[in-house]
Amino acid sequence: MAILGIDEVGRGPLAGPLVVGAVILPDEKPEWVAELKDSKKLSAKKREKYAEIIMREAPATGLGWVSPREIDELGISEALRLATRRAVKSVRALHTSFSQIVIDGKVNFLSLTTLAKYVTTMVKADDLVKEVSAASIIAKVARDKYMLEAGKRFPAYGFDKHVGYGTAAHIAAIRENGPCEEHRRSFEPIKSLVGFSRSEAKKKNTTFVGTLGEDAAVKYLEKAGHTIIGRNFRTYFYEIDIVSRQGSNLYFTEVKYRKNDDYGGGMMAVGAEKLKKMRYAAECFLKYHEREFGELNPILAAADVAGEDFVVKEWVEIV
Repeated sequence: MAILGIDEVGRGPLAGPLVVGAVILPDEKPEWVAELKDSKKLSAKKREKYAEIIMREAPATGLGWVSPREIDELGISEALRLATRRAVKSVRALHTSFSQIVIDGKVNFLSLTTLAKYVTTMVKADDLVKEVSAASIIAKVARDKYMLEAGKRFPAYGFDKHVGYGTAAHIAAIRENGPCEEHRRSFEPIKSLVGFSRSEAKKKNTTFVGTLGEDAAVKYLEKAGHTIIGRNFRTYFYEIDIVSRQGSNLYFTEVKYRKNDDYGGGMMAVGAEKLKKMRYAAECFLKYHEREFGELNPILAAADVAGEDFVVKEWVEIV
């Protein structure tokens, strides 16, 4: 009986994304599985060691990311549901079967989905169920590395030390410098400092528009004979919008949306730096899923989506 284990990391920090991990472990449990436990009980070195093994050897893994802006717009409860759905969607795209879902804690974040009946919630599952332990480990390692990079972009806040949690030094830095784009403006004390309004956050949030653009690109690719492998595969530095397969080729598609033609086509946004990040993310995906897709020919691509009707104007392979 295959179990899909689910756990979250990043519910309480003042900054950075919320990340949900989802893992199915091998039926024949290798020796390293017995060593898995709640990620908080492992050293950083051991977490990284096991995360690499899990990503390489587990039949299916998935990460669901929710940005600080999405958290501000939705609230933390709905953000947890969204991150869980995204993680599960990533796993299901790999077509690995499971018969039970175990979520750490007391809340069934899949309660409004068709998978609700398969869910068991369990307090301390991250220490009692190995699949949930594995999920907590890959989510923790992924988020910590993301925050390490955020620390390089915003050195004034010390993200590399507290990964976004509300330490005294972090709060002092916020008061001195104001919040940056990684901060959750709906969380105190930031909420009071910036006079946060959820309606204003929703107006400024472009995530929904980006999702509609991706939806249009997915339909375009499926019509062209592609099988969608996954969406929003995220590395520590970059996210691939769509991963698809057609024949012996594996495509990594960047979706660029433009409201109109005033500033040229969406393809203009795919420059040298963007290509570098796309290649890195594609290499990471293939490393983690070498067993399923290692023999396929990887190809970078871009989709130009435009207008209020979200029409795919162009989809091209990138040399």
